Amino acid sequence: MREGGVGLGRLVLALDTTLVSLVEAPRGLDVPVGSAALIDADDVRLGLAVAAGAADVFFLLGVSDREALRWIAEQARTRPPVAVFAKEPSDALVTAAVAAGSAVVAVEPRARWERLYHLVNHVLEHHGDRADPSDDSATDLFGLAQSLADRIHGMVSIENAQSQVLAYSASDEDADELRRLSILGRAGPPEHLEWLAQWGIFDALRAGGEVVRVAERPELGLRPRLAIGIYQPPPAARRPPVFAGTIWVQQGSAPLAEDAEEILRGAAVLAARVMTRLAARPSTHARRVQQLLGLTDSKADAPAIAGELGLTVDGAAAVIGWATGEPRPARLADVLALSASAFRDDAQVISHASRIYTVFPHAATPRAVTSWVRGTIGTLRTELGVQLRAVVAAPVPGLAGVATARAEVDRVLDSAERHPLSIEPVTSLAEARTTVLLDEIVSLVGADDRLVDPRIRDLRARDPALAETLRTYLDSFGDVAAAARSLRVHPNTVRYRVRRIEQLMSVSLADPDVRLLFSLGLRVG
Repeated sequence: MREGGVGLGRLVLALDTTLVSLVEAPRGLDVPVGSAALIDADDVRLGLAVAAGAADVFFLLGVSDREALRWIAEQARTRPPVAVFAKEPSDALVTAAVAAGSAVVAVEPRARWERLYHLVNHVLEHHGDRADPSDDSATDLFGLAQSLADRIHGMVSIENAQSQVLAYSASDEDADELRRLSILGRAGPPEHLEWLAQWGIFDALRAGGEVVRVAERPELGLRPRLAIGIYQPPPAARRPPVFAGTIWVQQGSAPLAEDAEEILRGAAVLAARVMTRLAARPSTHARRVQQLLGLTDSKADAPAIAGELGLTVDGAAAVIGWATGEPRPARLADVLALSASAFRDDAQVISHASRIYTVFPHAATPRAVTSWVRGTIGTLRTELGVQLRAVVAAPVPGLAGVATARAEVDRVLDSAERHPLSIEPVTSLAEARTTVLLDEIVSLVGADDRLVDPRIRDLRARDPALAETLRTYLDSFGDVAAAARSLRVHPNTVRYRVRRIEQLMSVSLADPDVRLLFSLGLRVG
């Protein structure tokens, strides 16, 4: 169990009685929770269930009483979980869990497991990780929702642009069916959604930052509401703000505060800031992978990170860097993670700045990895219209070599950004090394005016055709016939131009040092 996680009581309180209720907590409510795992009947029956040492709380999906009791008995002999979450837990299950020292949390039967799992992980990652002083738990979406509810006397929920509930305040007996089902992760009643759409509520929320009033509909059991759209700053200048979600406030038995609309406008601004911060700040898992890749200031301890993430530290690893043009498709990292996890179940995928990285801790052969990369690029181009570029580093000598490999991958991607046509869409470090080194040398030369022979600049300014002839002649290793074919002129024309260049520049192109200096100078710019 990880030290310094969110207390069990705080976790249950954040999830609210709409989703869960605490049945028993033999070790109290202050036991820290840092991770969660899902197990189903097949996991238990086939012996594939995750050991309790790998997670603090477990969600029992469709596990029978007999199987659950056997699993709890096995965990009790080693390290019992902090808590088990189950729908309609039996008395026998509660008794066995309490005897093992595990709390039991009852889950609302209508709740969706994936919604509960998502919310629990959101709380664990963004509701305060006390073990990491860089995490600021003073403000988060759950805290914002509850503070807003307390201030304006309503029940608050915060949704993303896809109408998925991200956080919510505590509910009371006046919560209507639309609120309850939205929190449970079930689709809202069709007649409610149809009514909201018919009256233009959704269109109004996406049209601007004004508060929208939703009238009561007693025949539908729909209570009065206020709503406002959440807008984040655009990714580029001179573009409109981006719609990021909605704050809903359901009125209960008490009237909302007189200044509720004004406060709600402020809440929308704060929600946008929090959502931007949470999107920019990776989860604990992602931070560990970033450390492994050398993308943070702290030095990576590969064995420690491997142990924390359950990865193989030794063996032939692989690193793939991905880049795409703008605009970058939404959730591209998630799409790549699906494909990577299907290829290797230990795949690690993170997004950092404008790039995405995949790490295979124990990769297949380099040929198999490259084949997977090509297949993935082809599929995403066909299915999503996404044009990707990828650089493969394989084999990498264990996780300790991942950071160095990532740096080399970035060098190739940087070069490809400067010269897209010079590097293949899928390449390896070995295949691109010559192109990358030459590009970096030329970039260094071009960054210092003193390193470019002024005679090259003079020739370009005086006669661009002669400058092009000189570059082609040098690239052809002095082969007049090859240069003529490339320039589509007669060989005698090339001979004449070369003599003219030597006269103007007062040099002999037979000198190898002159050829090297001029060749680099001509490539600059």
